[in-house]
Formats: sequence, C-alpha cells, structure tokens
Amino acid sequence: MAKNLRAKIPANDTLIIHDRNNEATTAFVREAGANGKGTEVASSPRAVAEKSEVIITTLPEPSHVKNVFHNILNPPLPPLECSSHASERLFIDCSTIDPTSSREVANAVHATAQGRFVDAPMSGGVVGARAATLMFMLGASSRSGGLVKRVTPILELMGSRVLHLGEQGTGLSGKLANNYLLAVSNIATAEAMNLGLRLGLDPQTLGKLINGSSGRCWSSEVNNPVPGISPGAPAEKDYEGGFGVELMRKDLRLAMDEAKRVGAKIDMGEKAGAVYADVEAAEKGKDFSVVYRWLGGR
Repeated sequence: MAKNLRAKIPANDTLIIHDRNNEATTAFVREAGANGKGTEVASSPRAVAEKSEVIITTLPEPSHVKNVFHNILNPPLPPLECSSHASERLFIDCSTIDPTSSREVANAVHATAQGRFVDAPMSGGVVGARAATLMFMLGASSRSGGLVKRVTPILELMGSRVLHLGEQGTGLSGKLANNYLLAVSNIATAEAMNLGLRLGLDPQTLGKLINGSSGRCWSSEVNNPVPGISPGAPAEKDYEGGFGVELMRKDLRLAMDEAKRVGAKIDMGEKAGAVYADVEAAEKGKDFSVVYRWLGGR
C-alpha cells in the first residue's frame, strides 16, 4: 500500500512512514531514493502525525489502535503549517477492529478538534495490496462537508474501488461481515479441494470446475489453497506472504463478538474458530489458506 502511495503521490509531496520493523523502513527508503520520490522515516506515529496532513494507520488489534492514537493526540498536535491547503488533519484508519473501539478513537479525535477520523478497512489481501486493486469499505460522515470526497481519491491511490457504507464505524461493520464469510468459505474451499483430490480428481481440473461453477469464491479463484491453481497465491510459496492465520482468527473473533452484541445467530463461527485455533498452533505465521495442509491436503 505504501509503495503504491509513493509511486502515485505528486513529486513535491513527502511520504512519511513509521513501522516497528526497522529493516522494512530502511529498505523502503532505499528504494525511494532510486526513483527520486521523497520519503522520510519518523521515529513514532506521533512524529508522523506532527508533519502530515493525511495520516493512514494499519494495525492488527483494537488495543494497538487505541494506544497509537492516545500517543498521537496527547498532548494536542501542533496546528498544520499555514502553507497547507488542508484546513484540518485527516486520519484514515485501515485497521480491522471492532466498530465500538473505532468510534471511541474517532470521538477522541473529534472531541479534541485535532482533525477528522474515518474507518476504511480493505479487502483484497496481499495480492490486491501489491496490485492496487484493494476494495476499501469507508465509514465516514456524509454531513461533514466533503469528507467522503476528500478521502476517496486518497484511497484510490491504493485500490480500485471505494464503497461508502455510511457513518463512521460502518466500514468496519461491513468488513467484519465480509471476513466472517471469508473465514468460513476458506475452510470449505480447502475441504472441497481435499475431498476432490482424494477422490482421484486432477487439482487443475477440479479448480477449473469449481471456478466455473456455483462453488466459485475468492478462496477458490484468487487464493486457492492448492499449489498450482491460483498464480501468485501464498500456496505457491509454502503459504508465505499472505494473510496470517492468526489475523483471520482475530477477525473471526471480532465478527462473532459483534454478532453476539446484536443478537445475530451464527452457527458456523464456533466450529470455524476452533479450526483456526488448531491451525494457528500448527502453522502460525502462514497464510490462512494453510488450513488445506492442516487437513492433510495433498
């Protein structure tokens, strides 16, 4: 996502980054020097926010988002420089967390008049991030004078579609519903592929059958768990470089918590959660499609 931002922002803009992984930021700046785009590494999220008009955060857990924004907002940020064309800072959080936590952070930003805050979780995985084909689910007030119009072109630098779902927090509601479905369909795809292969079907042929029939889904077409079916998928690289099984388990947990909160019946979630707990214990750090290997896939 950051590479696509760097490639597409105006030449006179500066991209300021921070990550706990110092090796990643060092390599990122080295690449930036080769193509002449301005990139700086900040010492903290607060240092990023102090220098920036637009701040994009992507973090694993609700507690991480809360802690980062507590450090960003306290003490209050200095005003933007007079030369800035923006009237106030814009915070875009692309993390997948629960809507309640996101609204708490948004309230902290707005109550202290330190900018505008929107939630914009994304779908498309690592493949979509690299190709800038992500779909962003935007939760932003439509009453805040052009906020959606301000956010959309920024997200379009990293993705191919921005869908405004409603007020702040609704982007996350949509993301959790989507990832609940993804968690279940990923397991079903792995089980179906394993079944077909054990019945003697050729994996390529079975993949073509499913992806040309009613069983087709993202997990079967783009992120198939069997090597040799989806070019570039983590299954092609020993399940490395994708969406970690621990993150899928976290998203499923958040979705189930929200379901309980609103009284939505979800029968598949408990079993899926148990599956991902066992898979994480055996294959932590691997892409969540590794459930196929955990099943004994061949």
